[in-house]
Amino acid sequence: MKSAGRMGIHYLQKLHASNVPKELVEKGQNRVIEASLTLIRERAKLKGELVRALGGAAASTSLLGVPLGHNSSFLQGPAFAPPRIREAMWCGSTNSTTEEGKELNDPRILTDVGDVPVQELRDSGVDDDRLMSIISESVKLVMEEDPLRPLVLGGDHSISYPVVRAVSEKLGGPIDILHLDAHPDIYHAFEGNKYSHASSFARIMEGGYARRLLQVGIRSINKEGREQGKRFGVEQYEMRTFSRDREYLENLKLGEGVKGVYISVDLDCMDPAFAPGVSHIEPGGLSFRDVLNILHNLQADVVGADVVEFNPQRDTVDGMTAMVAAKLVRELTAKISK
Repeated sequence: MKSAGRMGIHYLQKLHASNVPKELVEKGQNRVIEASLTLIRERAKLKGELVRALGGAAASTSLLGVPLGHNSSFLQGPAFAPPRIREAMWCGSTNSTTEEGKELNDPRILTDVGDVPVQELRDSGVDDDRLMSIISESVKLVMEEDPLRPLVLGGDHSISYPVVRAVSEKLGGPIDILHLDAHPDIYHAFEGNKYSHASSFARIMEGGYARRLLQVGIRSINKEGREQGKRFGVEQYEMRTFSRDREYLENLKLGEGVKGVYISVDLDCMDPAFAPGVSHIEPGGLSFRDVLNILHNLQADVVGADVVEFNPQRDTVDGMTAMVAAKLVRELTAKISK
């Protein structure tokens, strides 16, 4: 995946070396960017019109895929996750009703605006600065179609930064974030990459996009992770104290005084017994029911969410982790839509 993802960029570099005018390349890139945004814009507009015509929805979940894996420090398989999650969501082995009784076949509950074409953009030589802006703009296009709210399918965890930035900017102020993960992802710039999946929450906190950041499920954290947590005032709940913290975490009330609550779920927050198909296997995590208890009992106006770091290349043959990711998406949909 890493070499494939760089082929287009290498091709553009060769064009530059061959004295192809910079303006020519930039015009081509701009056309690709505009075409990418136009597709998201028109799909979001169509879905928004449908939901508004049906009536009765104050908030409606809309899926947006961001198949990005190149900012992962280990494996790039999460780039292949969005279609696998969708496939599992509509698998015939289960029904389309959430645990709390919401019907996903109702477009007022769930719609889908497709994927940001990450690979095509990178093949056109679009760098990460512009790519992050495109992801943010795509999220804003969804949010412009009230009552749609974004539920983003990753992709590695680097996508949370542009998504949260977009949500905060669109709503006009900071939000509270509930982040479930084995890792705090708050390095200043892991391996020199400011957009690393291990640095996404440093960018979010630096930007002032979150008032509170609660990190739950942490069990792989070093000195820098703790220092960065203190620097930004992050509330870090480690697995070694989960039995003590459980009652509080299963009865959270967030978002008072801010624009809403964003939920980010890295699948490795769970013990690998429940979600083996992740890049960074870290034993000793949450159970699937622990995660659902936290989500179901959360008192909050959830304005957006993401499910990230599912790696289909490490999943079991029968797609166990895909089903876990799909179930989380379904239950997050129920939390957002109303």
